[in-house]
Amino acid sequence: MKEFKGFMHGVNLGGWFSQCNHTDERYDNFIKEEDFATVKSWDLDHIRLPIDYELVETADGQKIEKGYERIRKAAQWCAANNLNMILDLHKTCGYSFDLGYKESGFFDDVKLQERFYKLWESLAENFKDVFAGSNNEICFELLNEVTDQSYCKKWNAIAHTCIERIRKIAPTTKILVGSYWNNSLASVKDLDAPYDENIVYNFHCYEPLVFTHQGAPWVGKNMNPDFRFPLKSKYVDYTKMTSEKVGQIGTAFSAFAADATVDVNYFETIFAEAVKVAEERNVLLYCGEYGVIEKATPEDTLEWYRLISTVFNNHGIGRAAWSFRQMDFGLSDDRLNGIRPELIKYL
Repeated sequence: MKEFKGFMHGVNLGGWFSQCNHTDERYDNFIKEEDFATVKSWDLDHIRLPIDYELVETADGQKIEKGYERIRKAAQWCAANNLNMILDLHKTCGYSFDLGYKESGFFDDVKLQERFYKLWESLAENFKDVFAGSNNEICFELLNEVTDQSYCKKWNAIAHTCIERIRKIAPTTKILVGSYWNNSLASVKDLDAPYDENIVYNFHCYEPLVFTHQGAPWVGKNMNPDFRFPLKSKYVDYTKMTSEKVGQIGTAFSAFAADATVDVNYFETIFAEAVKVAEERNVLLYCGEYGVIEKATPEDTLEWYRLISTVFNNHGIGRAAWSFRQMDFGLSDDRLNGIRPELIKYL
């Protein structure tokens, strides 16, 4: 499988320009220049930079130049630390993966879709050459985590049109496209064939969800905040607790003995189809998010990263961990101080 050179080991800067209250105080203080040096000190090669449309657009779609300047500043800090960047549109007007933001209508409203295309044309025009004169590279990620499977056909068509319009401005910039079910591995196969050789299939992996999101109140209907679930629980317990807490049967549990526990073979199994699809279509494959909630023990967190990293490395899959600071998954947070020197080896 092709290797996504320059984007093999990364981290998300979630919560800075996205999933936040969009104030200058947040923009100025949540992530700072020295954090880019920390990312580099972890021996990483890139950042994924999620942005919401509110950073760069007013409510009626007018350009906010100060937001563009903030992205340029982030690119300067990347260049100073020899880091590449993925510019991820985490929320567009009319759509967010998080229903709490009450964005709706995007997949059925041609006006909202046109606004999306124009936003990407503007982003492409402003940032296609943002690293000119350096050895660094920027990639564009069209939209974070399409949710419903019912959007699949519409999303493929929207993505195709958006890529066509970006290509008139940035003909060779790599463009990341994810599928439905929040960029799940199981949905990679339903992405359209790559538009050209510079398309990247993007997936996210938080499996097994009942472990990585233990105690997360936004998951399922019965996930209480004090719920805890050790990584090395038996598959029979994974099946039971996933059904009870998440509301669905977890991926691939039935492929293993009921009394066995999660190991490298689990991740090889859930990755297999997406890897095969990428190889057959000769397209780059990338994991834009993966991680473990802060409620898991540091020891379990370290072991999960070790297991999934082994499979990433086995297949040459680039990735960016979620997330650098806070956001319920913070890799730089104090809770991981004791294991971080070991943990960063698996990013």
